[in-house]
Amino acid sequence: MEEHKACKWQVDLLGKMGFDVQTPFAQMKTAYFAKSGKGTPVFCFLAEFDALPEIGHACGHNLICSAAIGAGKALADTLQKEKIPGTVVVMGTPAEEGKGGKVHLVRRKAFTGINAAIMAHPSSRTLIWRGFLSVIRFDVSFKGRASHASTAPEKGRNALDAIMLFFQGINAWRQHLPESSRIHGIVTSGGAAPNIVPDHASCSFYIRAQTEPILEEMEKRFRDIATGAALMTGTSCEIKDGEEGYKSGKVNTPLNDEYFRVAEELGMQPGLSEKSGRASSDFGDVSQIIPGTHVYFGISPKENIPLHSAKFADAAKSQFALNAMLNSSKALAQIGYRFFTDPKFRNEVKKDFKK
Repeated sequence: MEEHKACKWQVDLLGKMGFDVQTPFAQMKTAYFAKSGKGTPVFCFLAEFDALPEIGHACGHNLICSAAIGAGKALADTLQKEKIPGTVVVMGTPAEEGKGGKVHLVRRKAFTGINAAIMAHPSSRTLIWRGFLSVIRFDVSFKGRASHASTAPEKGRNALDAIMLFFQGINAWRQHLPESSRIHGIVTSGGAAPNIVPDHASCSFYIRAQTEPILEEMEKRFRDIATGAALMTGTSCEIKDGEEGYKSGKVNTPLNDEYFRVAEELGMQPGLSEKSGRASSDFGDVSQIIPGTHVYFGISPKENIPLHSAKFADAAKSQFALNAMLNSSKALAQIGYRFFTDPKFRNEVKKDFKK
């Protein structure tokens, strides 16, 4: 929510391109809504642009907003030239990495009147979208009693012991989770010095699942394990909601298929994911209320580079990635053009979403 420079760059550029731009948007200083044309249908390109702590654009969001703006400009110019009615929207969506900009946009009805949305995310390979896991996040803290660890250990109640037992319980639970479920956490506080029994310790966890019922079941088990760790150590436990939770993704097959077709024509060598998506994104919340897809374009010629790594940050600023982004931008624009000009395709997108 602090992407002021990146937001301004985009807003200024879209204004020069002839878009009518509104910012702040939906009560967020670094969100924007840019539109061109009028009437229906309304097709939206989503622009992410936030970065990660310490390693910068290791998720390539610099390329996402670039692809969205390029596609928006190309499509808007073409519709104007060919006198085709409808509205092209480029929506700037901040804070995907944790704070859920799109979740806030959904809550504030920012997608009212939009018929479909699309975005393209960099990856090692060009792929269609296979969905997202829903995610909830918790901050857990244990409160014990401080004491000298050597002269009076019996008077202490060790909050760090509770954290360690909590992690042990989580690890024992993993083997009984569905294959698609995920849970991962870090210790955020573990004491002040080795000779002081820690009276406070804390951790943060993400819990992911393919469906809401599984997620609810996992949350209950998570809370039970925390309570058990507190009981075993004579401490008390507090569980607070962490960063914004995201819903699972609702895949739109016609939009996915069209991206595969167009990407193939452009020589992008698209592929199919071996399994459903294991990541989470606030785009999942968008896909639950309007038809949409979140496709991928490859930014590495050979290597399979993991997201959120320093190597990916380097790849995301390479000439190869720039060229891939431009191709992806063309693909998005072509999908948008078909949405405006092919009523049958438009209806297929709508029917698939309702189904």
